[in-house]
Amino acid sequence: MIKTVNGIRINYEEKGEGDLIVLLHGWGSNIKLFANMIDLLSPKYKVVAMDMPGFGESQEPPEAWDVGKYVDFVIDFLKDYDNKDIMFLGHSFGGRVIIKMHSRTDLPFNVSKVILVDSAGIMPPKSNKKSWRTRYYKMGKAVLSTKIAQMIAPDALENFRKKMGSADYAAASPMMRQVMVKVVNEDLEPYLPNIKCPTLLVWGVNDTATPLSDGEKMEKLIPDAGLVKLENAGHYSFLEQQFIFNRVMASFMKLDD
Repeated sequence: MIKTVNGIRINYEEKGEGDLIVLLHGWGSNIKLFANMIDLLSPKYKVVAMDMPGFGESQEPPEAWDVGKYVDFVIDFLKDYDNKDIMFLGHSFGGRVIIKMHSRTDLPFNVSKVILVDSAGIMPPKSNKKSWRTRYYKMGKAVLSTKIAQMIAPDALENFRKKMGSADYAAASPMMRQVMVKVVNEDLEPYLPNIKCPTLLVWGVNDTATPLSDGEKMEKLIPDAGLVKLENAGHYSFLEQQFIFNRVMASFMKLDD
């Protein structure tokens, strides 16, 4: 399904009837990875999943958005729905958006349940190696950005960025790289205590992108949170341990009632 929100063409899926649950995907991902989850939830709930701007089949944002802009987008996307209570599930980057949403005191709906799956939002501690890498990157960028360097080797700066950046950064478009820089440098930890509704945290024990320690910290800071650890699973725990994940979801969402 396609609709336009604030001039941006958005690809989304809607299935089922009942109370509304919104699924927000991770960085570099799209709604296709939620196929199992949509089938699991739609017999009891109305499930809405969208390719957020810059991902999947949706258009990029018109400028480099931060997490707050994505919150604004989700709120505007949901204006077509008259649900007073909305549940949210977020994987990785989608979790960032849900956490930042709880910085708002004027939401047009009540968030009744939250599910965070291998969620981002906790800033990693800066190691000496990382600090050195950051300084090296800044120095290299400064040198390769000069007019002389651009004349001698016009592709050197872009190649240097790809070498120093993550795989996600290298795969992103120039606009989404700017978005990524803004997004990953925002610490959302202060907003976690604002999530007052029942919250399920699901984490892959072997997650290296958002380590289990992030989930354990979120469990401590969110008042009504419970953490489920999935063995033999990494950052995509909902896919890697799908059967167990589905049973956990069935319990939390009361799918068997």
